[in-house]
Amino acid sequence: MSETVPTAGKALSGRLDANRWKALVFIALAQLMVVLDATIVNIALPSAQQDLGISDGNRQWVVTAYALAFGGLLLFGGRIADLWGRKRAFVLGLGGFALASALGGAATNEAMMFGARALQGAFGALLAPAALSLLAVMFTDGKERAKAFGIYGAIAGGGGAVGLILGGFLTEYLDWRWTFFVNIPFAVVAAAGAYFVIREPAGGRNRSPLDIPGVVLSTLGLVALVYGFTRAESEGWSDSVTVGMFVASAVLLAVFVIVEARVKAPLLPLRVITERNRGGVYLSLGLAIISMFGLFLFLTYYLQVVQGYSPVRTGFAFLPMIAGMIVGSTQIGTRLMTRVAPRLLMGPGFLVAALGMLLLTQLEIDTSYAAVLLPGMLLLGLGMGTAFMPAMSLATLGVEPRDSGVASAMVNTSQQVGGAIGTALLNTIAASATTSYVADHIGGATSRSQQQLVQLQGQVQGYTSAIWFAVGILVAAAAIALTLINAGRPGGTAVAGSSKEAARDEMAVPVAMH
Repeated sequence: MSETVPTAGKALSGRLDANRWKALVFIALAQLMVVLDATIVNIALPSAQQDLGISDGNRQWVVTAYALAFGGLLLFGGRIADLWGRKRAFVLGLGGFALASALGGAATNEAMMFGARALQGAFGALLAPAALSLLAVMFTDGKERAKAFGIYGAIAGGGGAVGLILGGFLTEYLDWRWTFFVNIPFAVVAAAGAYFVIREPAGGRNRSPLDIPGVVLSTLGLVALVYGFTRAESEGWSDSVTVGMFVASAVLLAVFVIVEARVKAPLLPLRVITERNRGGVYLSLGLAIISMFGLFLFLTYYLQVVQGYSPVRTGFAFLPMIAGMIVGSTQIGTRLMTRVAPRLLMGPGFLVAALGMLLLTQLEIDTSYAAVLLPGMLLLGLGMGTAFMPAMSLATLGVEPRDSGVASAMVNTSQQVGGAIGTALLNTIAASATTSYVADHIGGATSRSQQQLVQLQGQVQGYTSAIWFAVGILVAAAAIALTLINAGRPGGTAVAGSSKEAARDEMAVPVAMH
């Protein structure tokens, strides 16, 4: 379909950075490193725990220290990128992430490991929003934007599964420390490339004074929220500290919204999240991540504990999901993004992913990989890849350049909080279903082998019960995408009922998928 480009759009296209596609390579490499790190360390955790003498009670902090720093500092990191410049924040974030990874790989005790993971999270919170906002300000032509975000979306969605493969190889054939050291070459190449290639468009800085109350309130509120869900997973939802964290988070974030509505230069301008299309993206994407993170965890345990797969074989078992995400993002999403409204990619994409999850509710102890797992993961990858790509692009579309860093940070925040919720919520559902099943059936098991069989059946019952909830969450994400997101296709007329800001965005970015 031909695309009508207004005169302003042609002028804009004429000023596009000649090195933007080279820059995309290094931005994508940095994004892959951050996404890999979210899963690669999980594979190495048992070996690291044994070597460093970390107790069972403290081992969760290898994951939690990273999640708290990353989730809590994302909005601050996005604002720093707007203030300092995205390229500078990007390169600094990569350098800090590499140093923190070296510290983690060289760790000699648990304190050193926890500190390294917190530093990784802090620099990741600076790096991730800068990467996405660089794409947002460098790729303004509709068709080019579709291709760039297709590649970025595929990496954001499939990188976690790649981490399982790489983590399995490094842990099984080298040493757990290499799951940290492997980040260093990624970071060095990406930082060097970015330094020489990226030319950030002029005039996009937000030089307003830093909103210190907003930084404190948002950081504490998000840390309390992420820690609340993390603690709920291990200590239960009725634990007094868990409840206290949720209450504190609600109060802090409510005060944060009040402060942001009143201050002259807010950390998070409310215009970024109140525009219905961006709000719809943040909400639907967060819900999709809830279901996705839980599923990664369950399938990893199912394949290794129930089916007896090695770490490397488990990683390769996820390849159909990665392939599906790449096809969905770079082929389906990219080709259709300039032709149809984004909600017509996101809504059906989430529903196709839900269909894949529906297949996985049929898991049993001896389920055939080829008959159930392979088609289920392929559909899940296709659906998520198709939905993620327009979501990533729409989340930063039409945002004023001075707000692009914090708008990008909101995408990462919805993913990070969604991941924490998904892991805790779905784990709780699975554990409850497993306990109930074992209690009902263990009485009939007379021998040790029969008792072990009941335990395994209970685990599978827990996984499938949680996956049913994940299916429902994905359907809800599809409903939100189809009803809240009303942006139209490029060159088309605005969808009825679109907001005034969406109309202003149309004027600001002539060639885009509004």
